[in-house]
Amino acid sequence: MSNYYLHTSNAQQALDAIKKGQSSVRLSTDLNISEQDFSLIDQCLVLDEDNQLSISQLKKIVKKTQRIYLCCDGDIDPLEDRSSGYYKLAPTAGAPLLEISGVKMHISKGTDPFISASEMAQQAVCKGDKVLDCCSGLGYAAISAHRIGASEVLTIELSPQVMGLRAQNPWSKDLSNEGIVQKQGSSYELIRTMADSSFDSVIHDPPRFSLAGELYSEEFYREIYRVLQHGGRLFHYTGNPHMIKKGSSFVDGVIRRLKAAGFKRVEKVEHLMGVRAEKK
Repeated sequence: MSNYYLHTSNAQQALDAIKKGQSSVRLSTDLNISEQDFSLIDQCLVLDEDNQLSISQLKKIVKKTQRIYLCCDGDIDPLEDRSSGYYKLAPTAGAPLLEISGVKMHISKGTDPFISASEMAQQAVCKGDKVLDCCSGLGYAAISAHRIGASEVLTIELSPQVMGLRAQNPWSKDLSNEGIVQKQGSSYELIRTMADSSFDSVIHDPPRFSLAGELYSEEFYREIYRVLQHGGRLFHYTGNPHMIKKGSSFVDGVIRRLKAAGFKRVEKVEHLMGVRAEKK
């Protein structure tokens, strides 16, 4: 059973090819990982014997510009979860991004979500590291850390909705590789169960402060400091700086708390909307 992923761009490619009377069209149906040729028969896009899309079905997909549809076993369903809030995968020119209740969970403007996550990993991770990845989302940073050469990556995600979406995301499939351990649960709680000095690097990419303020607390930063080896490195995604009180920016508050927790060489990484720090 094959999965095919369609969205505005590739559905429009198929419609344009049908309009021109072509007998086939070259598409990426795995969200820009690869391309292959598909037949166009009787004004339908033929993905395989069980998945054939009519012009009306393709037009419906084209209209929903920020959705990805999974075509499998004759069904066409949006990649979303409305069981609690609204979680979905949204298309980009590269890897899909995660959106929760209308808020994008990745840096995507002018870049690709997988590339920006890779750059975050590069801020902290060295070859051979044992890596802790807190609030992993679709797992792009964890996969990037593994590709850098990390010996082990422990990746934690709280949301079962996010875990379900990433299980359907072709770009997240490498999370099943040997050397990556996935845990579902609270980073705030699970880190307390971990041994002192058990990681060489930490990637921390929490939800926004209003949703998970405890993950920006000095208390949590002290736990990150505790589980890091001496010389260990942290990259902490903070999002856009914004004012939380007059005269003090949000990121400056993060930096103060990291320093209070013991971190040294704490500095902003503006293009990645985050902060890096070291345990001396």
